[in-house]
Order: sequence, then C-alpha cells, then structure tokens
Amino acid sequence: GEDHLSPGGRGCSEPSSCPQLMHSRRSCRKFTQEKIDPEALSLVLNAALLSPSAKSRRSWHFVVVEDKNTLEKLADCKESGATLLKNAAVAVVVTANVAENDCWIEDCSIATLAMQLQAEDLGLGSCWVQVRNRGLNSGERAVDIVRGILNIPEGFDTLCILALGHKASELPLKNDDDAPWEQVHVGTDRKSVV
Repeated sequence: GEDHLSPGGRGCSEPSSCPQLMHSRRSCRKFTQEKIDPEALSLVLNAALLSPSAKSRRSWHFVVVEDKNTLEKLADCKESGATLLKNAAVAVVVTANVAENDCWIEDCSIATLAMQLQAEDLGLGSCWVQVRNRGLNSGERAVDIVRGILNIPEGFDTLCILALGHKASELPLKNDDDAPWEQVHVGTDRKSVV
C-alpha cells in the first residue's frame, strides 16, 4: 500500500499548490456529520509535528478530541466563537509547556496553520477557535476551563482549538484583489508598495 505519511505526497511540492491553498483555505464553521478518515487525520497531525519551531524545541503538544460529549464541553469554554466545536468531527487542542519555550505562541500558531493548510489540501474544513486570553463573562479563563476538561498539566497553556470536519458547503475562494497590498512597505518609505 501507499505510505500516506511519507514526504513527497500532496501539499506544497507542486508549484501551483501553495497559492491555491492560500486562496481556498477559509474558516469553516459548519460541518457534516461524516467522520474524518484516520489516515487523513494522521496527515493533518503530521503537518503540525513537522512544522518549524524556535530552536527546534517542539514544546507544543496536541490533544485530539473526537468524543462528542467532550466537544460539547469544550464548546462552552468561552462566551462566543466556540459553539462550532459541537458539530466538528475532531478538535485538536494546541497547547505547550510555556517554561520550555518563550516562543510557544509563535510555534503553536505555525503548527496550527500547518494543520489548516494540510486539512484544506485534503478537502477538509477547519476553524481556529482562540482560547488564550479568552473566557467567560464570569471571569473564568478559557485556558482553565480547557485544562479542567482535558486534565492538561499546570505549566502548559492552550493557544487555540482547531475544529476539523467535512465542509457542509464550499466557501468562495479568496481573491487577489482582496489582498491589502497597501500594508506592505519597502524599507523605511511608508509610501512604497511592492
């Protein structure tokens, strides 16, 4: 059989693939009830595990959640923006040992984007659910709620939860005309645009 985790498979190795992924990747908040194939989920997680990290510390950890009851609990970790987790096939909680790496936020962000691009390449939908610096109106922090649900050790902090599933509908492609090139500056001349 074909080794689905080996390098050289689908992804950004083809010249037109990366630009296509950047145009097609959108935040998907509505999923079908179809489960994600285990091989596809392995590819998504492998993208995170191969992502760059500061000084190759790889201090991130990924908690994979497929249990519907747990997904429903996670969906209530903050006031808004997490309810989509109830209908996701899988959630990947992106956490890190903050004492090991002062760049944990950046590393977790890169790993999460890698998973999103791999999911899109496989035709799956994804949505980043922010956890860090979020919470409930009561003042309870989302990171503490997630820690309690998943028994995440003290010293670890959660950046986000990545919702994954089969898209309920296709979203329109991003258009190059929407790229805010006025925010690109060359050197110190703030009027120059590439």
